[in-house]
Amino acid sequence: MAEASGGFEALASVIQRLSVLLAAGVAPASAWHYLAELDGPQAERIRAVASRLPAGETVTAAILESAGQARAGNGDAAWRGLAAAWQVATQAGASLAPTLNDFAASLRDLAQNERDARTALAGPAATARMIVFLPIVGVLFGLALGFDTLGTLFTTPPGLACLIAGLLLMLASRWWTRRLLRGATPTALTPGLGLELVAIAVSGGAALPRALATVELARQLCGIAGDDADEAIGEVLTLSRRAGVPAAALLRSAATEARREAKSAGERRSATLAITLMLPLGICVLPAFMLLGVAPLLISIVSSTVSSI
Repeated sequence: MAEASGGFEALASVIQRLSVLLAAGVAPASAWHYLAELDGPQAERIRAVASRLPAGETVTAAILESAGQARAGNGDAAWRGLAAAWQVATQAGASLAPTLNDFAASLRDLAQNERDARTALAGPAATARMIVFLPIVGVLFGLALGFDTLGTLFTTPPGLACLIAGLLLMLASRWWTRRLLRGATPTALTPGLGLELVAIAVSGGAALPRALATVELARQLCGIAGDDADEAIGEVLTLSRRAGVPAAALLRSAATEARREAKSAGERRSATLAITLMLPLGICVLPAFMLLGVAPLLISIVSSTVSSI
């Protein structure tokens, strides 16, 4: 997770610089070559894109090819989103700088959400690591008192039952924690992208059917599936026709709202995660500690007492 958030931040910086260069009138190929001279976490991909441009490849094709050769991960979806935006802007003859600026802000929000999730996890994870060692402490404490807790745990039927039950509870806790973390991970890595792509297409002056066709072609080319934004796009375009308002402004406003909602949802997931992660600790890890650390000691004490009578 830490690597993913760092990748989002680094890519956001790249896209922000591209936005500034393009807004200043720098040619796209030159902008990529300028960025390729800099070092950073995304330097290898940037150089891969820049190296393909002199050969006559389009920027979209160069981005997709470099993404395909890189290790797959969360950042791959963001790179494909960048490629789709570039493709639509090129086909529609629209300005790409404002969209890149908003896209960079969206990636920074995603990175912040993942940092919040790590912060929420830190306390329960530290507690879980500490509790894992508590059974060992309990066994050693029993040995120090002169009781054969290890022998009780591995050679007696009650001890074996405690051992098996304790290990199963620890495995269940591990599985449960991972499931909670997966549930807190954002699934939409490029919120508002569909709305932004249509906004780019219509801002270039193309007719609406052609703009939608351009966006659909870019999605297919970049491997971006349709999302929940499709319904929002229809609503915004209907409002634009009825009110006589430019569709691009409404679409960008809706994309901003989609990113804001995604950020709020990520913050809620992070806040909830800090609480729900305590459930595996209380239901699985603590009983496992009792079974693996405390029960063998009690069984050893009872056995020694009975045998001495």
